[in-house]
Amino acid sequence: MELDPIKDAFDRVIKRQKLSSAKCQEIVQKIEEEIAQVLSRIHFEENSATPLDHNSVLSSLNLRLKTLDLVTQLEGAQKELNAAASKYAKLLEKSFNPEISRAYRNVNFDTHQVNQIIASHFYREGLFDLGDCFVDETSEPEALARKSPFLELFQIMEAMRSRDLEPAINWATEHREQLMENDSNIELKLHRLQFVEILQKNRDEALKYARSVFAPFAEKHLSEIQKLMACLLWAGKLDSSPYTELLSSVHWDKLADELKRQFCNLMGQSYDSPLSVTVAAGFQALPTLLKLMNVMSGKKQEWQTMMQLPVPTDLCTEFHFHSVFVCPVSRDQATEENPPMLLPCGHTLCKQSITKLSKNNSRPFKCPYCPSEVEAGQCKQLFF
Repeated sequence: MELDPIKDAFDRVIKRQKLSSAKCQEIVQKIEEEIAQVLSRIHFEENSATPLDHNSVLSSLNLRLKTLDLVTQLEGAQKELNAAASKYAKLLEKSFNPEISRAYRNVNFDTHQVNQIIASHFYREGLFDLGDCFVDETSEPEALARKSPFLELFQIMEAMRSRDLEPAINWATEHREQLMENDSNIELKLHRLQFVEILQKNRDEALKYARSVFAPFAEKHLSEIQKLMACLLWAGKLDSSPYTELLSSVHWDKLADELKRQFCNLMGQSYDSPLSVTVAAGFQALPTLLKLMNVMSGKKQEWQTMMQLPVPTDLCTEFHFHSVFVCPVSRDQATEENPPMLLPCGHTLCKQSITKLSKNNSRPFKCPYCPSEVEAGQCKQLFF
């Protein structure tokens, strides 16, 4: 969808709003000036011997304001703003379908599972009070089990934002074996960052710290440790050394991101919130679903009962988590019950297609894409 016209219309509304606001302030200032002049005149003539006719003063002020025609000026600026806002609203209505409920299907959701996902999302985002409230109102006490790990993660991340690595290092040390199984050296990276922090304050303390923590990593990461030891020669002037890149704040951001990823991995959770991913993917797929509903407007029952969409929904690569195989014969997507099968000739079909072509696995069949004859027993299941 082309969003530039919408952005341009929005910018015009903002411009008109600023002009209208400026014109309003200008008019208010003019009125204040006129009133101030009248008050000054009243104050001056009260001290004179000639009595002051207040009615004539007010009439003169009223006439002066009418002459300036301030209301018309204000109305003109407001009309321009209203016109721009009206055009913007019409453009939005034309560009976006406000009635999205037509794409809704009566799906039998597992309410318990959905509640678990929502509660987990709140805890993942650090909204612990909101998560507790949700768990209490939905009577899902099992979801509380997910609070403690995310609370620990939240505390570690908060400490890292304050340049406190101790909670993160303690966590990495506690889970050293699991991290090593995942081929992660995050514990060394945390110690490296801590070493650099200490080195900027005290060389002797940094050397003492290095002796106490780097030995277990020497076998696999000797060159990295040697580089850190060379930094001791530049104590107090590391920012002008060949190792100045170690001071970059980028290391903190990258390490915080990696720690969160490893933490979620050990929990058996995805790095991104499943709820956020689902909403974002649904947002991308919604235009396709709405177009489909326009075509099938007279077939509502069919829409409610179909097991899969008749058209593909193109999602960004960020939403591609697993390889997907679609049988070139049946056009069905492979499933656990209907897995992809590799033919001896190198072509691939789904199991159900092979069963049909071989007359329930009773005779050889010709590959749909080459002259080879194949027996069902020769086909092997593929795993992506």
